[in-house]
Amino acid sequence: MRSKYTSIAVIIGNRDFFPDFLVSDARRDVEALFEKSELNAVMLGENDTKLGGVETFADAKKCADLFKQHREEIGGILVVLPNFGDEKGVADTIKLSGLDVPILVQAYPDDLDRLDAARRRDGYCGKISVCNNLKQAGIRFTLTTKHTVKIDSDSFRRDFAQFLSVCNVVSGIRGARIGAIGARPGAFNTVRYSEKILERNGINVTTADLSELIKFTRDLEDSDERVVAKLNAVKDYLPAPNIAPAKLVEIAKMGVYLDEFMGTYELDATAIQCWTSLQQNMGCNVCTNMSMMSENLLPSACEVDVTGALSMMALQFASDVPAALVDWNNNYADDDNKCVLFHCGNWAKSFIPDGKIATAPILGTSVGEENTVGALDGRTPANTLTLARITTNDASGVMSAYFAEGALTDDNLPTFGNRAVAHVDDLNKLMNYVCLNGFEHHVAMTYGHVAEVLKEALGNYLGWEVYHHNA
Repeated sequence: MRSKYTSIAVIIGNRDFFPDFLVSDARRDVEALFEKSELNAVMLGENDTKLGGVETFADAKKCADLFKQHREEIGGILVVLPNFGDEKGVADTIKLSGLDVPILVQAYPDDLDRLDAARRRDGYCGKISVCNNLKQAGIRFTLTTKHTVKIDSDSFRRDFAQFLSVCNVVSGIRGARIGAIGARPGAFNTVRYSEKILERNGINVTTADLSELIKFTRDLEDSDERVVAKLNAVKDYLPAPNIAPAKLVEIAKMGVYLDEFMGTYELDATAIQCWTSLQQNMGCNVCTNMSMMSENLLPSACEVDVTGALSMMALQFASDVPAALVDWNNNYADDDNKCVLFHCGNWAKSFIPDGKIATAPILGTSVGEENTVGALDGRTPANTLTLARITTNDASGVMSAYFAEGALTDDNLPTFGNRAVAHVDDLNKLMNYVCLNGFEHHVAMTYGHVAEVLKEALGNYLGWEVYHHNA
């Protein structure tokens, strides 16, 4: 699951009485910026308007028409102000283009020895005017860390990289398609959600009964080439010591069904009834397949936690690495800022470098451990950490989310399953927020610190209620 756009639109604002070379220099800076990116820059040519800048209404129309021709590939807009710029020209271009994508506003700084009429920029002031016009028009935008900053600076490159991640999240979440397979476990009211609220936010849920998976796998022959290919993939994925070959075949058959279900409906993620019907009817867990999908950036959430899968998607688009759905499971001794994250388990193997295909002892107490083959066992090592949860707030009819950053630690953890120790400052404060606001017992995690990306993407551009813990 990768971002759905290939280009960034660029508006170079201009004021005619400022030196022409400032616009030309900015164009070269933009071209150099995109040479190091896998993305294309959609911007006016130097001969389309004066130097390819936007100042007049006629310029705005030309630029907007260009953006319309590439609207399906554009994931964001970069506004470049080499001088004061023309605030109406910038705003008119965006309005006329009809693009509803993230916007990053940059302005160049002046040099103290170049404040004469022949070389001054006044971008410091012009940026305020551009943002004022965007605000008046109800257009959301993102600012650089520094009010004025050169495009070839390290500060701007960091801002631009974070902006692209924001574009990834917005582009990926809008139009997301999630498959819900089976009914949620009866006792898990916590994972209930509103399909209608998701639909109003552009997120589609496609459902399938678990009986469809069971019948499909029973009709498959062991010799089917799809089964053989999937079985080889399972064997190559993680070691499976002491696992009966027949159990791996059942896991492979489930994998074939999931591949075809996702392909038929063009799904980005899944949420699956992981227990107890599969164990009783097939004698194995679906965890291995869920892990394989998540590792390939096609997140899969257990217990039919659809908004949990959406949380994983958001994290993956922000970080460009896999995410996992975890239980806020245990306190860690008497350390108020640490806790145990756990599942029985289906985490992508990126989180369990020592992982293996095993069984689920807790679930095994009710269905027989021999019927839980396919659960993974492995410990997550120390790393940076971002936690996120999205939910449908049914009482108010809106989407809500929270994010927190912290660290995974190497503290001793003598248990089984997929497990990790997390450190988050003021963890009790976060747990109070989770409980008082009715969030689920599941949270999604990924490596890296990307909470600011999620706050900007989901809060600013999607308009959801967000809480950034310890922002």
